[in-house]
Amino acid sequence: MEYSYPLDLDWTPDEMVAVVDFLTAIEQSYESKIEINELKKKYDLFKQVCPGKAQENNIYKDFKKVSGYDGYPVIKKMREELGTQTQLISMAK
Repeated sequence: MEYSYPLDLDWTPDEMVAVVDFLTAIEQSYESKIEINELKKKYDLFKQVCPGKAQENNIYKDFKKVSGYDGYPVIKKMREELGTQTQLISMAK
């Protein structure tokens, strides 16, 4: 995809990598599938960078504008499926 990820220039390079990795996982869930444990790890690292709900929602909104992918339903599905037999998440239609 050819678009810019919503990044904060105040973040460290490691924080930027964590956010981009998480957003890439969101993309992957829409384009094919992703292992639920891998998504959870990337989400946990993302939450270390963006611990607040408002900031998280702003990133989802900004990312959806540029990519068309909404992170909220992916994370909602991940939370619902954690602890079940589900190993993969796919938002692909």
